[in-house]
Amino acid sequence: MAVRIIENDFDIVSYNKVAPHPLQAWEWGQARKKMGIEVHRIGEFEDGKLVDVFQFTLHPIPYTKNKIGYLPRSLAPSKEILEYLYEFGAKNKIIFFKIEPYVENFETKFKFNILKSKYPLFPTWTQVLDLTKSEEELLKSMKPKTRYNIKLAQKKGVTVKEMSDDEGFNIFSHLYFETCNRQQYFGHNLKYHKVVWETLKNNIAHILIAFYNGEPLASFEFFYLNEQFYYPYGGTSLHHRNLMASNLLMWEAIRLGHKLGAKKFDMWGSLPPNYESTNDWAGFTRFKEGYGTKFVQLAGSYDLIINQLGYSIYSFLYQLRNFYLRLKAKFSFRKS
Repeated sequence: MAVRIIENDFDIVSYNKVAPHPLQAWEWGQARKKMGIEVHRIGEFEDGKLVDVFQFTLHPIPYTKNKIGYLPRSLAPSKEILEYLYEFGAKNKIIFFKIEPYVENFETKFKFNILKSKYPLFPTWTQVLDLTKSEEELLKSMKPKTRYNIKLAQKKGVTVKEMSDDEGFNIFSHLYFETCNRQQYFGHNLKYHKVVWETLKNNIAHILIAFYNGEPLASFEFFYLNEQFYYPYGGTSLHHRNLMASNLLMWEAIRLGHKLGAKKFDMWGSLPPNYESTNDWAGFTRFKEGYGTKFVQLAGSYDLIINQLGYSIYSFLYQLRNFYLRLKAKFSFRKS
């Protein structure tokens, strides 16, 4: 197969048909461009037909002329793709490419300097729900407590509505950042989420909101692409938590994925099975598990090293930065 650059005037429909994940979708690349991120797209072609896509971003390292490349949620890159990335990186002062393929296995026995990354951006584990089952089968496969909570929310008058418009996004973003502040999670800012929403809303992104007496209690944002449904973001209110609005909301999300034609529902991230109940992620891992999901271990995160010395220096400074941030957070917590 031949590796070629995919130009900006390439047919978007043809491109998205082979994109294995929303982070490889054309619209995701456009969103990153709007944020000022440098985006590149390459593909593998067979007999002139596009069969695989690899969309990556470049991120400058402050106070240097060097960059880091990031290839998220692609298929496992072939030897030819790795050769392209290595040559591209050597010409463009890229220290390394972080590669996080959306596959369960990644063959790394090529003649490249590829290491398992110590600092993954995506969790290795996720949970996946089989949406080829009927709604009756899906309900039966849930844990009894989850099924009970869904019925409780329905009985108490909680309703769920798809609001995949700007009003819905405003409600979602309010609940999302309320949850982030409550859980002391500092992810992307409002501008990031708004750009993602504006760029993906007509084809990929969907928003569902659970209401009680007109008050929004929970809101989740979902992505749909190529018969797969994803749950990347969610937020909840502290009000009326006894009504189990989130449980009904996720059930309606499953039904929406079913309606859209999805065969698989990827919950985006999870702890592994047999997780510790004291872990910070235990709550949402247990929540997802209640819907009869299957734990899936993905290949993980890898660094394709282009500049060994630069990589060693960067890794040391990254560790130093993480140590400083942990120390800062520790003392901030004590003061509060």
